[in-house]
Amino acid sequence: MEQATHGQGRLAALAAHLAAHRLDVDLTGRGLRVSDPRAPGCCEHAREAADTITCRARAEDDGALWFYTSWQEPIAQADRVTEATVFILGYLARAAEGAR
Repeated sequence: MEQATHGQGRLAALAAHLAAHRLDVDLTGRGLRVSDPRAPGCCEHAREAADTITCRARAEDDGALWFYTSWQEPIAQADRVTEATVFILGYLARAAEGAR
């Protein structure tokens, strides 16, 4: 339970950084929903580039907390919010380019 609470705090810190970059963020029980209202999505059901980011322990890193995409791709250690922000900005931009 403590790690889950700590993960939510890390997601909240990430949300603040992403919001500063003008992304829409929504912290839910399933993770951090991030979308770029300026970038087109992939299809009719996803009108803007978006993903849900989660935070959980990564066994390959001795159980350290990491951010993950909805595809379970590791983003960055949860204490590296700036690195995660850069990754997510690029990830959403690439998704938008693929939608064109």
